[in-house]
Amino acid sequence: MEKGTTNKRQDYILKLLEGGVGLSIAEIIRELQKGFGQVTKITVNRDLVYLTRAGLIESHGKARATRYKISIHYNLIRNIDVEDYFKNGPDKRRIQESFNFSIFDLLEDIFSDHEQKYLEDLNQEFHNNVRRLSPTILKKELERLIIEFSWKSSQIEGNTYTLLETEALILRQKEAEGHNKKEATMILNHKKALDFILNNKKDFQDITAGKIEYIHSLIVDGLQVPKNIRKSLVGITGTRYRPLDNQWQIKEALEDLCKLVNGEENIFAKSMILSLMIAYIQPFEDGNKRTARMLGNAILLAWGSCPLSYRSASEEEYKKAVLLFYEINNLNYYKRLFINQFEFAVKNYFLS
Repeated sequence: MEKGTTNKRQDYILKLLEGGVGLSIAEIIRELQKGFGQVTKITVNRDLVYLTRAGLIESHGKARATRYKISIHYNLIRNIDVEDYFKNGPDKRRIQESFNFSIFDLLEDIFSDHEQKYLEDLNQEFHNNVRRLSPTILKKELERLIIEFSWKSSQIEGNTYTLLETEALILRQKEAEGHNKKEATMILNHKKALDFILNNKKDFQDITAGKIEYIHSLIVDGLQVPKNIRKSLVGITGTRYRPLDNQWQIKEALEDLCKLVNGEENIFAKSMILSLMIAYIQPFEDGNKRTARMLGNAILLAWGSCPLSYRSASEEEYKKAVLLFYEINNLNYYKRLFINQFEFAVKNYFLS
């Protein structure tokens, strides 16, 4: 069985343990027999060994006193019933309200073997497509992706420009009527930041706090947003989660993030972790998620992969995915969004 896959019986065991109380092997067998009929202790022991080695559960105690619980890492990647989770308003959901300092130790093996293989196959498809393109078509396709990313990333933050208005703004510097100046500036800042990244791609193979701050400065230029690490608490709409409020802790968190990303070998994990964790740390007073999406793309571009446009992503689903990580440190929904958007990018851009 490959890493990251479980059978139906093992999924049932994980479901049993989600309550967090911890169960003995006898209790697990008893519950399994309700759903699967007769199950031997040898079979269940084999399942528990596999789940433990996969990092999905933990054992506590010895011999007959041994009890099994889901691991913190499993909580990071387990499936969440998103519709059910968000039935409760932000004041009724059970969440972790403050920054989790141990999160840096948990962000490993976030893609299963199957997911990693799928991403690698898509990446190879992207490279095959690009090799067949003329320089002129390649430039036009990159231009199209830049326009659509600038539009969608801005739309997620409440910008009301349409895609066609964004195209006219970027290609002809034509501001649309009925919109305020800040909306145009937000979109053009995306283009400016992407141009910088494209002209300095290899620089983003190594991430530093200084590079994060510089990209943020391009993203918020002309928007009356402070460009330095924030010194006070910020609130986040729709959640009780509160990020760090101490400037020195924020700087330390950014340094830890850079070490984590630079030490990760998987380019997709690098991109996803960087984009998700910048949003989680919230190092700036505003522009955090725009900076996060931009730097996630910077990683992909730095390693010769296809950037994401987020064109087909629902703003609501994106926000739910981020909130799930804020509130319970679960990244599964965000991971699905990332994989879907990478697939969309490969299947819709740079085609011959």
